[in-house]
Amino acid sequence: MESLTLQAASRTIKGKQVKTLRLKGLIPAVIYGHNIPSRDISIEERVLGKLVEKAGESSLVDLTVDSSEPVKVLVHDVQRHPLKDTVIHVDFRQVRMDEALEANVALKFVNDAPAVRTLGAILVKNLTFISVRCLPKDLVHEIEVDLSGLKAFDDRIAVGDITPPTGIEILNGKTEVIVIASQPISEEELAALEVKPTADVSTVKAANEEKKAERDAAKEADVKKA
Repeated sequence: MESLTLQAASRTIKGKQVKTLRLKGLIPAVIYGHNIPSRDISIEERVLGKLVEKAGESSLVDLTVDSSEPVKVLVHDVQRHPLKDTVIHVDFRQVRMDEALEANVALKFVNDAPAVRTLGAILVKNLTFISVRCLPKDLVHEIEVDLSGLKAFDDRIAVGDITPPTGIEILNGKTEVIVIASQPISEEELAALEVKPTADVSTVKAANEEKKAERDAAKEADVKKA
């Protein structure tokens, strides 16, 4: 994967005032790390949006603040506008190259599953990323999952079936299922799901009238006691 770089500027504007930054096309962000003082920064919106899509959460980024030396960071948390889905804030985690870190790495599904091609199976993907631990230099953008071994219904690939790249420890349980070739639902089963239970209107009406009569009788008894 290509080397990722990003230019940022120091930021003093905080709180509700960050709205003024966004009006200028700048997005507020924060850099923090283990035993590293946090720093408030701002980044051009058009540049940051592209970087976030490319980097994901497992690609190292060389981040330069003002004219200082670049530091290695990971995109840790991205806040988006609830309606526009545009980036409105980003947390960057600064890493030390000699210190192991934990990150989520995306899974890339490769090759065709014979069960889909010959049997019409449906691929059910339970995981789209896995958690790993490694040194920053060993971190990868994605890990491939080969689907060519899925040849029959209920064939599955678990975490323990994939071999991680050198230097990477997978933190998920080995028996956790990544993907399964599921048998397609039959027309009869689909029809059964679409059938809506119907209530007997006369029965419901009678039950309601009976409850009303009980309430009226209870009220009448209370009046007589009074």
